[in-house]
Amino acid sequence: MLQAFKARDMDWKSGKVWCYVYDAGEDPSEITKKAYMSFLSENGLDPSVFPSILKLETDVVRMVINLLRGDSNAVGHLTSGGTESIMLAVKSARDKARVEKPHITYPEMIVPRNAHAAFHKAAHYLCVKPVVVDLDPKSLTVRASDMEETINENTILLVASAPSYSQGMIDPIKEIGAIAKRHNLLFHVDGCVGGLHLSFMRKMGYEVPDFDFTVDGVTSISTDLHKYGYAAKGCSVIMYRDRSIRKYQIFACTDTTGYTLINPTVLSSKSGGPMAGAWAVLNFLGEEGYKKIIQKVQDATKDLMDGINAMDDLYVLGKPAMSMFSFASDSMNVYQLADEMGKRGWYLQGQFSTSQMPRNLHLSVSQGNAGNTDVLLKDLSECVEIVKSKPPIDSDAIKSMIAGALQSPDPEAAFNHLADSAGLSGTALPSEMAFINEVLDNLPDEFCNMFLVNYFNDLYV
Repeated sequence: MLQAFKARDMDWKSGKVWCYVYDAGEDPSEITKKAYMSFLSENGLDPSVFPSILKLETDVVRMVINLLRGDSNAVGHLTSGGTESIMLAVKSARDKARVEKPHITYPEMIVPRNAHAAFHKAAHYLCVKPVVVDLDPKSLTVRASDMEETINENTILLVASAPSYSQGMIDPIKEIGAIAKRHNLLFHVDGCVGGLHLSFMRKMGYEVPDFDFTVDGVTSISTDLHKYGYAAKGCSVIMYRDRSIRKYQIFACTDTTGYTLINPTVLSSKSGGPMAGAWAVLNFLGEEGYKKIIQKVQDATKDLMDGINAMDDLYVLGKPAMSMFSFASDSMNVYQLADEMGKRGWYLQGQFSTSQMPRNLHLSVSQGNAGNTDVLLKDLSECVEIVKSKPPIDSDAIKSMIAGALQSPDPEAAFNHLADSAGLSGTALPSEMAFINEVLDNLPDEFCNMFLVNYFNDLYV
C-alpha cells in the first residue's frame, strides 16, 4: 500500500528531478540507510541517556566547522534542516539583543532580496522585522553599501547567502562582514546549500571568494548536510564563532512538575537516525569521495549552462558560483516550458518574477542527476519548439481579472473566484502549473501568500 501511494510521485531515482533530492549513489545511500536505521529509536533529547548521540553530533559538527575553517572556539549543533538552523540564528540574535541592547523593543534584521524564505519565516515566528534590501541588477547579489545604509538603531542581525538558492550567486561576504564589525552587529551567512560544496571546490582549486569563518565579522553559518553533503533528511548544522553567541540559542525550563527540559535546538525529541546517517556518509565519502562528486557535478553544470545559453530562446541568469542556477526567456512563458518538460518526466522548479528578476526555472545539479545533461538539453530544445508553437497564456486577461478582484467590494469572494479559476481550490493536486503560476506571479505578494495559505488549508484534509 505504501508503494502504491507513490504512484504520482516524481521519479527522483531516474535523475530527472532537479531539486529537493540529493542522491549520492547506491553505495553511499546503502551505508546511510544502515546507519540511520541503527539509530532510528535513540532519542537526542537527553545525552545522559544516549551519550552515543552526543558523540555523533559533536563529531559531525566539528568536521563541518573544520571544513568551514572555524577555530577551536567555534561551536554548533545538528538540526532538522536549514530552516531550523536559520530560525536558531535569528533567535540567538534576538535574545542576545534583549540582554545587551534592551532599548530595542522592535528588533530588525537586514536581509537581501535573494535570501531564503526561511528568514522571513523566522522573522514571522520570532517577531523580528525583516528589512529587505534589493539586489544589484547586474550581479544579482546585494550591494554591501545598500545594507549599511539600511542599518538603524533597531538592527540586530545582517544576513547574506553563500550562495543564494534561487540563482546560485554569493553575496559580498567580506564587505558585509566589515560592516557588521563596524556597527557591532551579528552577521549570519546562509551556507545551507553551499557550505560543503563551495568548501571542497576551494580545496580543489576553484576560485571561491571567502565566505566562512575566515571572514572577520561572520558570527554564524548554517550548512545543510542533507543537500550537497548527501546525507539523509533532515540534517543541518548551525555554527557560531564562539560559545558567547551560542548560549542564546539554548532553552532550559525547570518551571513545571515534569522533568528538566534542556533544548539546544528547536526540537526536543529527535531521532538519532539523521545524525548517524550524516556521520556515516561523511566518513564513507571522505575528502576524496566528495571531490570526485563535485568534479562530476561542476562539469555537468558547465555543460548545462553552456547548452542553455546556446539556445536562442533561453539564457542563464547571472554568473552562478556553483551547481545551482536558473534560466529565463524573453520570448516564451517558462512556466509552460516546465509543464511541457514535466510531460517527459522532468521536474524544473518555477520561480516567480520580482521587480529585478524575470520569471525563471531553477536547476540544482547534483550527483544524482549530473549524468542526464545531454538528455535534458535535447528534451529542453524540443520542448521550447513545442511551447513556441502553442498559444501563450493570456497574461493581460489575468491582470485584468486581478485588477477587478482588487477593486471588488467583496475582495475575499472575488479572490476565491479567482482561486477557483486558477485551480487553487479543492483537495486535488493540479497536473499542470503554468496557468496557476501565471496568476500567482501577477498577484501582489500579500495576496499571493493568502492564496497559498488558503489552498494548503483546504488541501490537507
